Amino acid sequence: MPVIEDIAAFADDLTAIRRDLHEHPELGFQEVRTSAIVAEKLKEWGIEVTTGIGKTGVVGVLKGSRPGKTIGLRADMDALPIHETTNLPWASKTPGVMHACGHDGHTTMLLGAARYLAANPDFAGTAVFIFQPAEEGLGGARAMIADGLFDRFPCDEIYGMHNNPMDEPDRVKIRKGPAMAGSDFFDITINGRGSHGARPEDSKDPIVIATTLVQQIQSIVARNIPPVKPAVVSVTKIQGGDAYNVVPETVKLGGTIRFFDTEVGELISERIRALCAGAAMAYDVDVHVDIRNTFDVLVNDGPLADAVLKAAAPVVGDDMYGYNDELVMGSEDFADMLRVVPGAYCTVGHSGGVPVHNPAYTLDDAILPVGASIYANLITARGEAA
Repeated sequence: MPVIEDIAAFADDLTAIRRDLHEHPELGFQEVRTSAIVAEKLKEWGIEVTTGIGKTGVVGVLKGSRPGKTIGLRADMDALPIHETTNLPWASKTPGVMHACGHDGHTTMLLGAARYLAANPDFAGTAVFIFQPAEEGLGGARAMIADGLFDRFPCDEIYGMHNNPMDEPDRVKIRKGPAMAGSDFFDITINGRGSHGARPEDSKDPIVIATTLVQQIQSIVARNIPPVKPAVVSVTKIQGGDAYNVVPETVKLGGTIRFFDTEVGELISERIRALCAGAAMAYDVDVHVDIRNTFDVLVNDGPLADAVLKAAAPVVGDDMYGYNDELVMGSEDFADMLRVVPGAYCTVGHSGGVPVHNPAYTLDDAILPVGASIYANLITARGEAA
């Protein structure tokens, strides 16, 4: 596999960085140690560094040897609230926190590209290395944008990538147009009236109301959304009650809405609110609904998706890159950056074999020089692209 020779030469260094980050995972907006390491490495390689963008975000800027376009590359840095079960020598040392989505790998791949380009600056334009906090549902991309990311560091194009432990190692895939779902999160609080468990007639039982709402909410897509417009509603949390003999006062529900059409997402939200209002009236209780948009639909620019595959081709070889026809119901807040700057987002396969967001997830370090080489190729090719 012809990864860039200079990057292959320091692949062991990348592995060491990645495993260190893996041992010390940090949740969204808490990436203090991670961002300090990123900033230190970038400065060591002579790259201009700005910290504190979107709280813990880091941006590095490297000018090439001649004029050209400004190309952004983005990696996420945050971990997940999951207790790791891999028992690897470099497993998380922080109980209940784990890099179960491979963001430690994404950060390391971008550092690898930065190191190579800093040592080989004979390229056109400017490279902007964006290390983003809080991708996992906390709005890190929006925080960086609100903090002036693209006002302070204007980009002509921007690119990102994600590891895929369930795909063939080194296989690069991308979908043109809408690729990953937009997402809303919702919380519903049912305030009823508690009672002794032996006298439920004295209660306004929020558990009964909650179970009714769960059934109704789960039927919204089947009976309101055209089947040609993919959407998902999942109730993922039910919280209520502390004792066997007490009907509780309050039950809380929570979940997520996924969609590829903004109007579909809005319709689902309207139906949830209407069902909750109906339950409040029918059962004479208070039902509070909070629905908030968390991720935009991720839309890849067509020609720039082509550019990603062109950059990947010499790295992964023939028959190892191509277009993905499948829509992904998962969400990614790089979508917010793509709403501001045209760009594209791809996946790269590796031999981990356990899906992301799983306590047994592992990242194959062989992916690190692959991702770094693709990123470096994007800078050298797109900086002087017409």
